[in-house]
Amino acid sequence: MTIHIDLQVESENKQLPSIDALTLWANKAHQSKECETDVTIRIVDIEESAELNQTYRGKEGPTNVLSFPFEAPPGIDIHLLGDVSLGDLAICAPVVESEASEQDKALMAHWAHMVVHGVLHLQGYDHIEDEEALIMEGLETEIIMELDYPAPYQDQE
Repeated sequence: MTIHIDLQVESENKQLPSIDALTLWANKAHQSKECETDVTIRIVDIEESAELNQTYRGKEGPTNVLSFPFEAPPGIDIHLLGDVSLGDLAICAPVVESEASEQDKALMAHWAHMVVHGVLHLQGYDHIEDEEALIMEGLETEIIMELDYPAPYQDQE
């Protein structure tokens, strides 16, 4: 089944992936192929990312990707494009571009990694504990390499 992307671009950045690329990357990361689902991807600039990071994580400054898993309030019937919504991702375009440059990665490869990383978070994967990190990073690496990009953590091995 498919992930439907609701794309919101609130960034001045001009080097952004296409909706088709975002959809491909999100679908590769979707682990439950049994149902249609929605994901909102909001591409933001530094200010909005910093505000969201402070508000929801209590951390100062912008970050590359924030994930907000969806939970419908009890008794509320929400009609979406798909059967369920995984949630929302807020991706900071300037941070992604800066990280790609600093890590000497192709920009679209890093975008793909951020989308895959975020969609995995929306499905409950995490990297706080070492054991969880090994599982999540292994899955990210597998998916990114299936997309014909280099392993995202190769410089850390």
